[in-house]
Amino acid sequence: MEPFSFASSESLDFPVSIRIINLEGDETPFLHSTLLEKAELRHIGSNQSSHSDLYVTVQVWAGSKPLTVPVQTAYKSFRTERRWNEWLTLPISYKTLPLNSCLAITLWDSSPAGGKHARGHAIPFGGTTLPLFDRDNQVQKGRQKCMVHRHKNADGNDNTTTPAVPRKKRDGSRKGEAPPVDKDAEELERMEKLFKKHEMGEIPRVDWLDQLVFRGFEKRGLQSAKASLKTMQRQRATNGDAPEKERSTDDENGVVDTESHPGFSKFQLNVELPRFDFPVVFADLEYDPPPISNLQHISASQSNVMLKPPPEVQFGPGINALGDAAGGPGSRLMKVYDPEVGARDNPAESKHRRLVRSQHRHGVLDKDLKPNAKVRDELNLIMSYSPTHTLTPEEKDLIWKFRYHLTRDKRAVTKFVKSVNWQDQSEAKQAVQVLGRWTEIDVDDALELLGPTFDNQAVRAYAVERLRKADDHELLLYLLQLVQALKYEHIRADSSQEAIQDSSLAKFLISRAAGNFLLGNYFHWYLMVECDDHSSEQGLDNRNIYRKVAYDFMTELVKRPDGVESRKTLLRQAELIAILSKISGEVKTSHESIAKKTDRVKHFLADPKNEMLTIDPPLPLPLDPAMLVVGVVPDETTVFKSSLCPIKVTFKTTTGKKYPIIFKTGDDLRQDQLVIQIITLMDQLLQKENLDLKLSPYKILATSTTAGASQFVPSVSFQSIASKYKNNPALTYLKSNNPDDRQPLGLRQETLDTYVRSCAGYCVITYILGVGDRHLDNLLLAPDGHFFHADFGFILGRDPKPFAPVMKLSKEMVDCMGGVNSEHFKQFKQYCFLAYTALRKSSNLILNLFSLMVDANIPDIRLEPDKAVLKVRERFHLELTEEESMLFFERIIEDTLGAIAPVVIDKLHELVQAFRN
Repeated sequence: MEPFSFASSESLDFPVSIRIINLEGDETPFLHSTLLEKAELRHIGSNQSSHSDLYVTVQVWAGSKPLTVPVQTAYKSFRTERRWNEWLTLPISYKTLPLNSCLAITLWDSSPAGGKHARGHAIPFGGTTLPLFDRDNQVQKGRQKCMVHRHKNADGNDNTTTPAVPRKKRDGSRKGEAPPVDKDAEELERMEKLFKKHEMGEIPRVDWLDQLVFRGFEKRGLQSAKASLKTMQRQRATNGDAPEKERSTDDENGVVDTESHPGFSKFQLNVELPRFDFPVVFADLEYDPPPISNLQHISASQSNVMLKPPPEVQFGPGINALGDAAGGPGSRLMKVYDPEVGARDNPAESKHRRLVRSQHRHGVLDKDLKPNAKVRDELNLIMSYSPTHTLTPEEKDLIWKFRYHLTRDKRAVTKFVKSVNWQDQSEAKQAVQVLGRWTEIDVDDALELLGPTFDNQAVRAYAVERLRKADDHELLLYLLQLVQALKYEHIRADSSQEAIQDSSLAKFLISRAAGNFLLGNYFHWYLMVECDDHSSEQGLDNRNIYRKVAYDFMTELVKRPDGVESRKTLLRQAELIAILSKISGEVKTSHESIAKKTDRVKHFLADPKNEMLTIDPPLPLPLDPAMLVVGVVPDETTVFKSSLCPIKVTFKTTTGKKYPIIFKTGDDLRQDQLVIQIITLMDQLLQKENLDLKLSPYKILATSTTAGASQFVPSVSFQSIASKYKNNPALTYLKSNNPDDRQPLGLRQETLDTYVRSCAGYCVITYILGVGDRHLDNLLLAPDGHFFHADFGFILGRDPKPFAPVMKLSKEMVDCMGGVNSEHFKQFKQYCFLAYTALRKSSNLILNLFSLMVDANIPDIRLEPDKAVLKVRERFHLELTEEESMLFFERIIEDTLGAIAPVVIDKLHELVQAFRN
């Protein structure tokens, strides 16, 4: 396919303009006897001279409504022809035009007597309506020849009566007969289109041939005009005995009575629109239709249908149009779609809901109310809904009716909270009392109650009470999301009052973080990153909220016995990060070679002035506070060849072991941090199911919005292994580190088992998270068989490459297991099935964690925050049974291995990397 260059109208920030060129055509003048009889015709300019003064007005219309005020040409006196050659600029740009936009062009004639449609002393000479977009949705450009509808004002309605291009007549011929074809008119129309292409430069210019064709076209045009005039005169003579009513134009609709007009008039207005180098195609944002009502009647089988389609919209000709009131074409009645209706409750539905709830308002009878078998099945179905499901009004009423019965079901608490009308004080008060009777809920339900859709303080306090029962290790798994949940608390950013007085969640997090340094370390750095976020998405209010929480945390910290020392430790950590950021920034902006950059960093770290060679007293590393570092090893420093020039820094610990990290500036690591946190959580969930998949998520910490550190795990990329070993590279690499001649593959069984398990775990997890941009350079393999992924710049199904697979499973990975027919590959598939079904059981927890991150300014979530949770939910396929989900995942494995695109992508990536090197 040949490349096709075009531009979109939404990017065209250019005002709409039009050049009024000239008016062509003629008409037979009125008889002198007619002018003597009718004085009102005598003083009209066009009846006095065939080149009388006219002026033109232009206005943009769309959807039967004017979008701009009309603009008009300057006064000009005509001698031999009506020619303006004047550009008019309208107060609207192309990027804001709807698809049905048109230009309503009216020519005005002078008339001292005025008339019904007169503007002062001017009456319509004629009008025409020119669409701004053609049938292919492209912006019209270049010269346009518009038919002028005599004595009519330009009609800007969608079904215009003054089209610039006349519609083909379908009536006028007898039944069964084909309409007459005017071959001369068709040929002239064809030539007009060719002339337009010639003028636009789309047809090569040949001067002698062009002049010859132009003269022939003019001659043929004159002949056609004379023939048309004679035809009209013959028709007029034939219809001379027609009724008076049919031969005249209604004096009310027009301005001029043409009863005594002896001839035929045909005018065409030549205009010119701006020309562009490329076709400009209409483009616009497609918004979801607004809801018809806040109370949606959604069937139980629907999972997430939020909106009804908008009703059919019909625009009438306007309130001044004439016609009957029966809704016909000329009716005064117009059907206009009002989107604001959806913002208000339907009064009938609201009244019905209040009546239903009033029967169960006091709950005296409801306390002993129990559902029958049918209702119990309905309630069980409702309880199985995912957090993204929207309850119907009927389902909400059912939950409210049996609320006391449901207090023994921990799954029902979130559904109950959604069913309460919190604007009704009496109902809200009773709901809070019922919450206190509920059985203990799970952590995933507590996290859902802290989301953006629940703003009742009593509900959020109830969720915090559940979190108090979680230990510090479990709390650390959700800490990143809990820090984001502070945005939804009732913390007044502009108040001097402490945050802990406004928010039960803030008070809880500050208390727990001050009592455990491991928790406090991560809590502090999560807050610092949010305070450092100066993007428009974060906003000043949110930054002030996090600053207040950070200040209250430090205040609470110094009140603890060892709090002063902990505060000093956090300050020392900040100094360490500042030093690393300084040298990393200098190296990134330097134009030196990699070797010189590495030497520069080594000298910097070895300089005693920078206090990196020896760190005394030992400092908990911000990335991993369990590690106490006492200094760096400058000789083991490396600067990687990359656009950001990340630095590998090796720390010495109190245990004598070394702890290497990678530090870089210029990159936002929060997305990678989120993915690693979810992988760590999933590993814990799988461990609870007695499924150890040997996952090894490395630690990562964003220290600001543009800097961060990650743990360096000794490993080799599959790309490097493939370039070193030609035959079954991954297996050869592992055999070189873990040989065992007694095993069939010559590899230690423990190493192979670790490899198979970790491959299965990462395949399932990266599929659920929609990790993209997978190639052999970010698939890593440790010497002990641990397989893992790195670089999570694309998640939730995004991928920079076309036709990317939904899961990365390459031939090199499978060959290391012994091939697709080996027992190890079968075991790999079994691990995949077990992991997928186990994680589906915890889907609510994972979905709730993502829902708390929708406003976290994570790049791939920020693109479509309203769809982020739904994208993860799609990957779980909760509509399938456990057996169906296994078959589904098996098909994914087969499709991935059989696909050609991943192989091509890997080869192209290899070529690009070789070219860069």
